[in-house]
Amino acid sequence: MSCSKAVEPSLFVFKNFTGYTFQADSLLQFNLMVTDKGKVVYVGSDSSMLPKSPTKEFDLNGKTVLPGLIDAHAHIIGLGFTKLDVNLMGITSLDSTLKKIETFSDANPELQWVLGRGWNQTLWEENTFPTAEDLDKVVKDKPVYLRRIDGHASWANSEAMRLAGISKESIEPDGGKIIRDKNGNPTGVFVDNAMNLLENKIPERTDAETEKALSLALEEIASVGLTGIHDAGISYDIYKLYKNFGDKDLLTTRIYAMIGGTGNDFDKIASSGLLKHYAEDKLYVQSVKLYEDGALGSRGAAMIHPYTDDPANFGLLFHNEEELTSMMMKAAEKGYQVNTHAIGDKANQVVLNAIEKTVQKFDLIDHRFRVEHAQVVHPADIPRFKSLDVIASMQPTHATSDMNMAEDRIGHERIKGAYAWKTFLNQGTLVASGSDFPVEHSNPFFGLYSAVTRKDHNGNPMDGWYPEEKLSRSEALKSFTIDAAWAGFMQDVTGSLETGKWADFIVIDRNYFTVDESEIWSTKVLETWLAAKKVYSAN
Repeated sequence: MSCSKAVEPSLFVFKNFTGYTFQADSLLQFNLMVTDKGKVVYVGSDSSMLPKSPTKEFDLNGKTVLPGLIDAHAHIIGLGFTKLDVNLMGITSLDSTLKKIETFSDANPELQWVLGRGWNQTLWEENTFPTAEDLDKVVKDKPVYLRRIDGHASWANSEAMRLAGISKESIEPDGGKIIRDKNGNPTGVFVDNAMNLLENKIPERTDAETEKALSLALEEIASVGLTGIHDAGISYDIYKLYKNFGDKDLLTTRIYAMIGGTGNDFDKIASSGLLKHYAEDKLYVQSVKLYEDGALGSRGAAMIHPYTDDPANFGLLFHNEEELTSMMMKAAEKGYQVNTHAIGDKANQVVLNAIEKTVQKFDLIDHRFRVEHAQVVHPADIPRFKSLDVIASMQPTHATSDMNMAEDRIGHERIKGAYAWKTFLNQGTLVASGSDFPVEHSNPFFGLYSAVTRKDHNGNPMDGWYPEEKLSRSEALKSFTIDAAWAGFMQDVTGSLETGKWADFIVIDRNYFTVDESEIWSTKVLETWLAAKKVYSAN
């Protein structure tokens, strides 16, 4: 006697809601949707199109439905580890930061190292980099290593520096800086590539810890309405972990993963060729993430002219143009999209030059190369994004998080080419929006709010920060849905609710298009659906 597996009912009807989706660049409003085997077969408002005998009907109680949101630049495992390590995001004083570190260390005596991230000295009254001496007051007997909010600087205690052999004689690596006191002694803060001097000494995370971090991250991602993530830099081990989760049907979001660099991990992953449509379109690996500079908050972003508030400092270029071009060409030759981190105007200029050479050499047409962040761009370089068909992968919350210090860093003139979303859109450049979590919060409604208002959550400044760069609600949503999908070569399977695509959508507690703009960031996700399967419910 043979047993056959029960066939899951597959023809679903969703009704009683107000839905919005993009179709052929137009915004469609609808109130009925039919799915079959996880894919959309009808969206619209014509009840005669409904099947006579669906296997299941879902009444969405008059709520608002949007396509599942896509974060075009984030760090999934990093988000997971913020739940296992000490999380210092948003703390507004050095004393409170130190208290949280001390409490965490006391509560976790078994840890060999105290690890964490999220500190931001620009939020503190002191507004200066902290020191190892500060940390020694609360944790002296074990090493402490804490990444800054942007991930481009770190703060260590004396024990961590001792274990890493850091001294007055330590030499800064290319693309890195050791912050020193007036006598030349390291203070405990390390910028960009100098962070490797300590990170090489930290014990590797166990497989169990990394799996736990991924599971925790996926839970949060679903809860905020993200059905797609572009993971900006993975290792070979994470590549294997994602495939394993995909094989076990544990992925509750679609991951478009970028290989971190063009070194050994790239060689190992690329030996199997581009990975597309894996695990029912839940995993793609066909791009590479490169870095060209640091971040603005730690003054590591590479600038053409010195920092306004630090006239001897130009920031840090990670590679010269020839080196960067060589890496791009290695990836392009194997068919990979290249996505390069560039925040300062010098870094953006070098990246655009390298893209131009790479595109010309291989005669690339639909390359979809991206500049990740494109944060401060020289006005003369902005049109090059259009002429080279480069995608601007930008994070709206960076503007509202940075507005307290960005103009101090680079001055009034250069700020005109910074966080210039509308300028890019107006010239026809595709803008894919993300958050860069855990640098920023994972909630995409924070990003939609920042894009539309350019204000903080208290509504300041009154008219928005450089309001000429605001996006309309439609433009902002497009950048978090179909345009983000297009930036990851996934526009045929997700990003909008259209016939033949996966039914990835969210149900939210208010109408994004009609509520007062001050409410956008407060939007709550009630349900998240991936391929017509509910992966999150607020109840």
